[in-house]
Amino acid sequence: MNRTTAIHCFVILAASLLFSATASAQKDNKQAPGPLITRTTTRHENYRLSYGGTVTLVGAPVGAITIQGWDKNEIDITASIELQAPNAAALDQLALVNNFAVDPDLNHIRILTSGTHDRAFMKQATKNFPKALIGLPWKLDYTIKVPAMTGLEIDGGVGPINIAGVEGALRVNALKSDANLSLSGGLASVLIQNGSINLNIPGHNWHGLGAEIRMATGVLNVGFAADFSVDVNADVLRAGEIQIELPNLKPRDRDSITKTSVRARNGNGGATLNFTIGDGIIRLKNLEAN
Repeated sequence: MNRTTAIHCFVILAASLLFSATASAQKDNKQAPGPLITRTTTRHENYRLSYGGTVTLVGAPVGAITIQGWDKNEIDITASIELQAPNAAALDQLALVNNFAVDPDLNHIRILTSGTHDRAFMKQATKNFPKALIGLPWKLDYTIKVPAMTGLEIDGGVGPINIAGVEGALRVNALKSDANLSLSGGLASVLIQNGSINLNIPGHNWHGLGAEIRMATGVLNVGFAADFSVDVNADVLRAGEIQIELPNLKPRDRDSITKTSVRARNGNGGATLNFTIGDGIIRLKNLEAN
């Protein structure tokens, strides 16, 4: 049994013990519709993480994710969990399942969100969980500090994503987000279905292999320093346009800059950054521009 499986089993066992003890009381006590009360709790965790390690985060269906690089060889996690239910007893039950577990290792920290949204988890956790509590609104906001040279793997739902000061490999998937990313290197892969991405790239060049930034629908703003050297590929697949506000951006080939497709070079060129959107706007601009 690996660490992740062990942690899930522990959470499932704890939930099962509570629900078994209260099952008979719940059988004939259906939750009546009415106003919901809200409870917000904060949880804090801290772990050692070696230089060049990886952090994997499986986020909640709804919630903000903020990740900041720092100069310590550790990861600091603060989570704000907001639950809504008809009464305090129901909030207590939800608190057992709408939470997160941490699987720590020397080079890899996994943060796994569990909750009523996960049918497989709920099926294993208990057969006596009140159906009336499934589907009630809740959210979990993460604020995480990691060593600057850390790889990130993030799966998010609906909510803002903010990442800055991290130069390791990056993979981000999210359903709907207004994302603010300040990146300067690594191998980056970002896919957001709907919303907006504001990508700021400070410095003179990209320190790494490149980036693949994709959106289905929305607005993608990319800010470069005035003297940034990079190769840019940008594509609008259906409806929309590419807006260019970079005076030094030049086509790499004849007629390779159009309203929907760009193959260009800024400065002396360098790593290739790829930007793709299905429907929407890609805006390439100076970092100082609004």
